[in-house]
Amino acid sequence: MTDLSERIPLAELRDLLAVGQPLPFRILDAQGRLLLNAGHLLADETQFESLMERGAWAERPLVEAERVARAAAAGRSEAAHAASLFDQWDRTLWQLDKLTRALARRQAAVDQVTAYVRSLRAMVEADPDVALFLCVRQDDRRFALYPLTHSLHCATIALLAGHQLGWSEAQSDSLACAALTMNLSILELQASMAEQGEPPSAKQLRDIRAHPAAAVALLRACGVADELWLTAVAEHHERSGGAGYPQGLDRISEPALVLRAIDVFMARISPRAKRPAIAPQAAVRQLFQESAGSPLTMALVKTLGVHPPGSMLQLRSGEIAVSIRRPQRGTQPIAATLSDARGRPIAETHRRDTAQAEFAVAGPLSDATQFARVLPERVYGVIAGTT
Repeated sequence: MTDLSERIPLAELRDLLAVGQPLPFRILDAQGRLLLNAGHLLADETQFESLMERGAWAERPLVEAERVARAAAAGRSEAAHAASLFDQWDRTLWQLDKLTRALARRQAAVDQVTAYVRSLRAMVEADPDVALFLCVRQDDRRFALYPLTHSLHCATIALLAGHQLGWSEAQSDSLACAALTMNLSILELQASMAEQGEPPSAKQLRDIRAHPAAAVALLRACGVADELWLTAVAEHHERSGGAGYPQGLDRISEPALVLRAIDVFMARISPRAKRPAIAPQAAVRQLFQESAGSPLTMALVKTLGVHPPGSMLQLRSGEIAVSIRRPQRGTQPIAATLSDARGRPIAETHRRDTAQAEFAVAGPLSDATQFARVLPERVYGVIAGTT
């Protein structure tokens, strides 16, 4: 644990931080967990307020070094950073942090959640493959933020799956609202469990089993009356045949079944501090095997694709690549290379159509440690944000 005298609260660092500019040092929460790395862009004032609520701080030696460097470079200005679609996605995460905290305190109204989902829908529709890439490319090790990223990613896939199922926009939005709020009562518990190496304690297990009903109670207190939303939250851990919890229901609503499948898929492909993620392709295959023949599951599989955007691939050419675009037909995606033909990481990136024999997918990449982080700008270029 860092000596408290070596911690400088975020409130004392406002002069060193600017919206849209890279952080000069890393930011940690009250428990010493990483929230933002140096170089990360501070998205907006909402993000700053959320960091403050988390008791965020920076390390004194790094702060003092930055002040010295700025004094030496007085008069120099940094280039302005134009907001891109990727910047918008980052801001959206911190907006969700503020929203869920308000909901947990019963200080937010239902229309704030639905407005958030409308904004999310606009970003998803701007580029669905980018939306999936950001869900699937699990290279973020900020486990304190796992509850937020999980909820955001599940809501994103819910919007895409609703479209694939032919649901109305209102139905899809309700499912996305359920995805955002299904774990409302255990957000801090999720963050802790993402970091712990030991099995859940008895109290943690009790809280986990109780969280669907607790989340519904919080939502009703905030004015939620949408039965599709509430039922999906209440039943998202139920399983046909009575094997789920908390009620052991035999029959479950379709939205809850879809939400459960999305929740399980995202949990499987998300790493924890003591547990690696499984490959997205393997998670898609497990979905298919566990519910073969289910039209709901097949719609989700079609939404994701065999090699969802963000999946790491070994190509027949010897190159290592990442899937970036789902095919209109078939299973062969468009991919962006990250290595040369010998598998050596290089800065240059080429697009490959894996439907072509020489660039066919040989299989998922078995060891992605050399490619721990893949910036979306590298493989998609700069994409303008939505208006």
